[in-house]
Amino acid sequence: MRSPALLLAMIFGSTPATAAPPEGYFELKPGLTLESGDSWQDSGRHFRLFGVQACLRGTVYTDKSGAHRDCGEASLAVLAAYVADTHPVCAQVAQSAGMVFVSCYATIGTDRLDLANLMISSGFAFASLDGRGLPYHAPYAVVEQAAREKKVGLWQFDDVQHPALLLGQSAAGGATSP
Repeated sequence: MRSPALLLAMIFGSTPATAAPPEGYFELKPGLTLESGDSWQDSGRHFRLFGVQACLRGTVYTDKSGAHRDCGEASLAVLAAYVADTHPVCAQVAQSAGMVFVSCYATIGTDRLDLANLMISSGFAFASLDGRGLPYHAPYAVVEQAAREKKVGLWQFDDVQHPALLLGQSAAGGATSP
């Protein structure tokens, strides 16, 4: 019979150690404050996923039972779940007016997946648009269209609209932040 200490050493010795994030990336650690389905605050700094627009808090959609739900809260809950479950790491891609725009990847199994892509493909966020009404990152618009066509996430509800429309933005209008 093996000793308990040897058994523990075998178990923990075979478990890979958590690797440090790649150079230029930082971990999303406990203690951050989620502000919306695309932004958070950590140590006094404001962060936002690049190319993503979450549902606006305070806007509503009508669920299948006819109840009105807060669209922004739904986006926030999904981001919170992804952060808790996948422990994303992020890298700064831009900064503007006190906001740090980041690109993050989540680890699911052995796969590294773009967190913004996960939010959009699951139907709980949208491709952010520039002042011309064009996406900051075109692949996100393609993913958004696929989610809309499949009616996943919030797209299953008939009264969900892209936040840019709610803000009066179009190809001729203003922009959402990158």
